[in-house]
Amino acid sequence: MDTTLRINSAQVGSSFVAQIEKISGQKLLACYQCGKCSAGCPMAAYMDVLPNQMIRMAQLGMRQQLLETRAIWMCVSCLTCNSRCPKGIRIAEVIEALRKAALGGGERNDHLEIMELSPEARSVLPPIATISALRKLTS
Repeated sequence: MDTTLRINSAQVGSSFVAQIEKISGQKLLACYQCGKCSAGCPMAAYMDVLPNQMIRMAQLGMRQQLLETRAIWMCVSCLTCNSRCPKGIRIAEVIEALRKAALGGGERNDHLEIMELSPEARSVLPPIATISALRKLTS
């Protein structure tokens, strides 16, 4: 008798997936990990987690580990990943959603109010976080 554990992919990380999908407007589970986004990313050499790995970590519900990466702050919104994705996933928007989740933009809001952060928090905030907060989504 086969006792292999079967995991329903729709349930893996479903709450985190739903949060990021809501903020970004993208379908994370459509990603099949081809890696084209990472292969074309001009910032990949500086990232601790590549763009396709960010998507996979989100799919698996690895919220804490993903939101603590430096990679979500390394994206420069050049949109190369968006243009290379064969599934049409706008990865730059997903990364912006991850930034918002990391900063507390969370499920209730799809934006971040920079001035609601303490002066100390604003002083260490990466500039890209401020830019992201001032626009709805990248493209």
